[in-house]
Amino acid sequence: MRAALAAWLVLSLLGGTAAEDMCGDPPAAPPRSAAAPQLSPEERLSPHMPESLRCDACHAIAFQIEEQLRKAEGKVGKKALKESDYTEVLERSCSQEWESYGVLELHGEKRLAGPGLQRQQPLSVLVSGGPWPGRLSKLCHGYVGEQGEARIYSAHRRGPAALRQLLCHGDKGPCAGRKDRPDPPKALQNEL
Repeated sequence: MRAALAAWLVLSLLGGTAAEDMCGDPPAAPPRSAAAPQLSPEERLSPHMPESLRCDACHAIAFQIEEQLRKAEGKVGKKALKESDYTEVLERSCSQEWESYGVLELHGEKRLAGPGLQRQQPLSVLVSGGPWPGRLSKLCHGYVGEQGEARIYSAHRRGPAALRQLLCHGDKGPCAGRKDRPDPPKALQNEL
């Protein structure tokens, strides 16, 4: 009896009989779909970050700078880095690939998405590559040039919020006067 049972088990596995074949197919999940964001000519072709995405871009840049500086400090035992070291880390932060960032549409509004940015809806199409990595790199280098390495590193030493405040939320920052996550634009109504 044992031999017959073992032979049946081996033949079932070799024949591809699986649990769902015996019990029926699992219920089908409802179909889902998402469309890629429709990009304007500026969003597709301009070498500059579109104004509407600069706040998100700034938060992504602050996150990457913070991560790179934190890793470098971890290698020296959380001590402060020498000027030559943090200058090199900032250059490397801005010159990275930036390939994990792209744009998606959320509630009718285009948003930048990637590491360090608030999670977006679970089903969305991310358009990455193309002009986005170059725009982020260029913007990052601009922030470092405008604020200076020493000032950026000093803000980093005070914490991630201080770095985001310096780069993104200051008087002239791209997020100045905006909430962290602006509300989606309201639909216009036709007046009679």
